[in-house]
Amino acid sequence: MGDYMSSDNEHYHEDDNGDFYDDDGGDDSSVGFQALETELLSAYATFPPTKVITKESLLAAQREDLHRVMDLLSLKEHHARTLLIHYCWDVDKVLAVLVEYGKDKLFAAAGVQILDHHALASYQLLSSTFTCNICYEDVLADMLTVMDCGHYFCNDCWTEHFIVKINEGQSRRIRCMALKCNAVCDEEKIRQLVSIRDPNLSEKFDRVLLESYIEDNRRVKWCPSVPHCGNAIRIEDDELCECQDESETVNWITINTKPCPKCHKPVEKNGGCNHVSCLCGQSFCWICGTATGRDHTYTSITGHSCGRYKNDHEKKSELARHYLERYIHYHNRYKAHIDSLKLESKLKETIIGKINILEENLSTSKDFSWIINGLYRLFRSRCILSYSYAFAYYMFGDDQFKDEMSKTERKIKQNLFEDQQQQFEANVEKLSSVLEEKFDTYSENDILSFRMRIIALSGTTDNLCRNLYEYIETDLLGSLQRTVHRIAPYRSKGVEKASS
Repeated sequence: MGDYMSSDNEHYHEDDNGDFYDDDGGDDSSVGFQALETELLSAYATFPPTKVITKESLLAAQREDLHRVMDLLSLKEHHARTLLIHYCWDVDKVLAVLVEYGKDKLFAAAGVQILDHHALASYQLLSSTFTCNICYEDVLADMLTVMDCGHYFCNDCWTEHFIVKINEGQSRRIRCMALKCNAVCDEEKIRQLVSIRDPNLSEKFDRVLLESYIEDNRRVKWCPSVPHCGNAIRIEDDELCECQDESETVNWITINTKPCPKCHKPVEKNGGCNHVSCLCGQSFCWICGTATGRDHTYTSITGHSCGRYKNDHEKKSELARHYLERYIHYHNRYKAHIDSLKLESKLKETIIGKINILEENLSTSKDFSWIINGLYRLFRSRCILSYSYAFAYYMFGDDQFKDEMSKTERKIKQNLFEDQQQQFEANVEKLSSVLEEKFDTYSENDILSFRMRIIALSGTTDNLCRNLYEYIETDLLGSLQRTVHRIAPYRSKGVEKASS
């Protein structure tokens, strides 16, 4: 193929910083394109390594963390599980608390207590019957159960207590029935007693304990696929997805959910009735958020009477909805242009292939550098256009420059900015569409017309981009009095990096 970058039109040369500038000596387009492509596409986020946890491997993954804690602290499995559930399956957190506060405070905070079996055995020798302090019935020693805290009650009372707690969604941390006792009950004893009364409920208890490894673990989340595949994803290093900006997620939660008055987790209403129930078992009024009883009729809810309309809450929800819709507007347009840039980056090989065909078929013109120049213009313009939406999101928000511009002034400047942005965007789309034409099948006369369209669109797009830059630099950022903001200066052949 001939040297299609040898005309007197635009030439691009790459400097040490990866920028492009005019060079009368000419340069191979593929070198410049690769640098531009690398600079634009390497900016896309890379995610930390992950591991898929299947249904079959969930138990093994959980036991891996359990055995680490069991070996370190010489604990039984249920004690280790209680610790890890309390500290959200963060082994490093368990170790940090152990080092800083010691074993006693570590155990006390999580509700872990170690039973003195020798003391209990001595007491049991003194009597063959005991009085249950819940039902006040005298029962034989083999009809009562002692927990790790040393408190004992009859098996019937324990069983009723466990059933209630499991049905209320508290399987992870079922505490002792004794007054002011913080100890978490032994899961094996819970399982043994409940399975006698209700095997299905016992299976539910085991399932909740197993799934707590995902539900409470900040490194592990369920796969969001629909229908659900049953797998989970675990982040393998310290760079967690939760470290990313979650402000808009919080906005969505504010708009679409309300906190449970008991466990404070967000609850989404999935039906028309305003009497809703959280997974923890607490019922509450969706309208005012007040805790209620479980029973209700068409006219009243047990233990509740809705109060006055709360105007402040409605205003907060409406404001959050406004912020969310505004974010979605700018984010969707930013992402649409980034996605277009990714697809258009594949045009390089296609266009070079078409140029090869033209060189073989046409007998006159062998210079097709104007096509490559138009391609460069498209890449650069698409990138600038995408970032212009991110700029507008912050520039014209309610908080960023509220002390610099009045609402009226801000609205006027926003309208002028958007007018220029839309003209620029329309020409970028035209240029993209023209470059995708099947020009390798054109005749020589059609190629001449095609050349004029490419050069004209490239020049117009360049001018519109320069105008947008100048408006941002002079009318928007330049007018600020209390803060100083700069952008990289615009050049027709490339965007220079700011000197500082």
